[in-house]
Amino acid sequence: MAGYLTTHVLDTARGCPAAGLRIDLYRIDGEARSHLKTLTTNDDGRTDEQILPAEAFRTGVYELVFHAGDYLDRAGTPPEEPRFLDVIPIRFGMSGPAHYHVPLLLSPFGFSTYRGS
Repeated sequence: MAGYLTTHVLDTARGCPAAGLRIDLYRIDGEARSHLKTLTTNDDGRTDEQILPAEAFRTGVYELVFHAGDYLDRAGTPPEEPRFLDVIPIRFGMSGPAHYHVPLLLSPFGFSTYRGS
């Protein structure tokens, strides 16, 4: 089985997928942080392609950076200066070939994640 990475972002305050949310993927090697890709969620809150497809999969430490503040602004969430949640980094490890699914449940004042399937 080859490894790959996906996500799904849900806006729990509005009860819908978080469409149009920008996500950056980084690989972490010690203190070095290398940008690999930028994607945007579709109308279902997912990316149109795997974030890290099987042919690019390598074990190691990665970081997904969810640009929640921009999304919340576009979604009409009342503005704050600064926003309580703006950029949400989630750092995680991928230890072997498997489907790694890192969902984000988002509201203006909280978020959660887990290793999904």
